[in-house]
Amino acid sequence: MSDAPAPRPVDNPTRHEISASEPAEANGSQRVAPTWVLIARLVRPHGLRGELIAEILTDFPERFHQRSRVFLIPTERVGSRPREVELENFWFLRSRIVIKICGIDSINDAEALRGFEVAIPAAERAPLEPGSVYVSDLIGCRVVDLNRDALQVGTIADVDRDSSSTELLVVRRGNEELLIPFVAEYVVRVDLENRRLEMRLPEGLLEINAPMTEEEKRETAASRRNSAE
Repeated sequence: MSDAPAPRPVDNPTRHEISASEPAEANGSQRVAPTWVLIARLVRPHGLRGELIAEILTDFPERFHQRSRVFLIPTERVGSRPREVELENFWFLRSRIVIKICGIDSINDAEALRGFEVAIPAAERAPLEPGSVYVSDLIGCRVVDLNRDALQVGTIADVDRDSSSTELLVVRRGNEELLIPFVAEYVVRVDLENRRLEMRLPEGLLEINAPMTEEEKRETAASRRNSAE
């Protein structure tokens, strides 16, 4: 996720840190709110001295070594504002991280933070190598297919990073949801300023995403019944 013009033609072109905005004032008025980058989510207490085990939400967990303070964004049920805290200690535990926050010294203290998200100001995001782009920066961009006279395919709603070795853009077009591989050979230009992703999509890719016809649905259902017999 960066301001680079396009992914490199090798490796994984996206990096992962999730953006979030501070909620509006309680009276409902809109204001310019700072944007945060989520780097972890507190899951549950760990141990007896206030440590918390957390899910890692960043591709740069090594940067925890550079952080002495972070911000806690509360869950919706709490509804308070983000608050700055000091990191007393942390260590990695398999695919997760254990965090010790200054002033959180008991299981009860830690339990009160269950579900909170750990964030940093967006300005402190890790710099990226040329040709990479942050996943969160792609959200909301319009996908334009230059192979179809600059057809506006839809708007990126999410990036699926788990279903295959290739990241898939989840693109909304009306009531449809399209899955488009985010690979360098398809990407022409990432224009974050204008919220535009220009691609050259191969023939037939959009048709693969098309909803099944009623006949195709019947054939699929029949095939599943035969397989189960």
